[in-house]
Amino acid sequence: MNILHIIDKKRLGQAHTLEELSYLVSRMMQGELPDYQLSAWLMAVCCNGLSMDETAWLTELYVHSGKRMDFSGVDGIIVDKHSTGGVGDKTTLIIGPLLAACGVKVAKLSGRGLGFTGGTVDKLESIPGFQVGISMEQIRRQIERIGIALGSQTQELAPADAKIYALRDVTATVASIPLIAASVVSKKIAAGAKVITLDIKVGEGAFMKTLEDAKALAYTCREVGRRLGCAISTVISDMSQPLGYAVGHSVEVIECIETLKGYGPKDLSELCLALCALTLVDAQVCRSQDDARALLKETIASGRAIEKFEALVMAQQGNPRIIEDYSLFAQPKVKETVASPVTGLVSHCHALQIAEAAKVLGAGRLRKDASIDLSVGVVLRKKVGDLVQQGEPLVELWANERGLDEARHLVSQAFQFSKKPVAASPLIVEIHQASAQADAVAN
Repeated sequence: MNILHIIDKKRLGQAHTLEELSYLVSRMMQGELPDYQLSAWLMAVCCNGLSMDETAWLTELYVHSGKRMDFSGVDGIIVDKHSTGGVGDKTTLIIGPLLAACGVKVAKLSGRGLGFTGGTVDKLESIPGFQVGISMEQIRRQIERIGIALGSQTQELAPADAKIYALRDVTATVASIPLIAASVVSKKIAAGAKVITLDIKVGEGAFMKTLEDAKALAYTCREVGRRLGCAISTVISDMSQPLGYAVGHSVEVIECIETLKGYGPKDLSELCLALCALTLVDAQVCRSQDDARALLKETIASGRAIEKFEALVMAQQGNPRIIEDYSLFAQPKVKETVASPVTGLVSHCHALQIAEAAKVLGAGRLRKDASIDLSVGVVLRKKVGDLVQQGEPLVELWANERGLDEARHLVSQAFQFSKKPVAASPLIVEIHQASAQADAVAN
């Protein structure tokens, strides 16, 4: 078999066989495929796509390129949730403990933030003492003991995807729906999940800018999962404005704690309930989403959800006192409000400008190995549809020495106003449940 033939086939828009993809991945893993040839193949895929067969085969090859989490003998079904990322997207820290408190097992490996998206690992590290670098065996023991483990991604799982992603990132081939789907689904299957829920963001603060692309990615992930024997439900959710009110690290963890106590923002709470309800039905814990929502609300109201979060923090050596004493988080030197220049209704809150403001304050990074400031961030005081008076606070900036002037400018430009009533975009655009026969469209 010849790698040039494989590249040329895809350049001409022809389909690969399983044997050809196996050859390509094995050559790459053995270090026998030069980056320039793999890059040429990736660009051909980006331009001409992969069929569903090719995408499923590539996903399976990714899974088998490394180790798989083994939860055999563990009582209960392993579930996982993945988000394609967005501004203020902190749902993992709520959904994980909430699902575990409802009786399923949650094993999730997450990454760090890059660019405008915040990383779950960074948020977890803002909890004093919290250890994200836990081994596969530690994850298994923790799942058996408390039902949940949240850690950092390991190179042992789906290493073929890691090699390909590193090249995609520097060859302008990230925006390929089949390659995105293979990357996401392979890592979830390798991590041992039997039930997977995907939150696919759409809008200016998301990687999927159009609903058409978001739907295509959702369908591809579901179908690949089905072919590989894994139930995948998808939610397409709006990311035209930040999710919740907090954007940063410590500020987002505080908002998660408040949500687990039952006091969270309406949009964040609703999205978490929707994602959890899908998961509980797919895991056969509940018969319907109505039953699941009732269980979830009771779990929060009873205190079991925040108790499970406390157990998670303690299991990974974090300080559980942060649940009641937010001053234990790293504190910024300055908390400064930015006031509204007019009286009116907020008609738009640009997610990317809010994210950029948090980044210039020190909350973001351009390289995965760059240091970040866990104490800084942006806390919204108003969102789309809210009435604001001239001089009333729009946001609060949590800052140290870095970037305060630029952040003030960015957040002041992020808001638009109207004299007429304004409705926010529907938070949940589409739901497709793996265990259901039909879509439930929520708009």
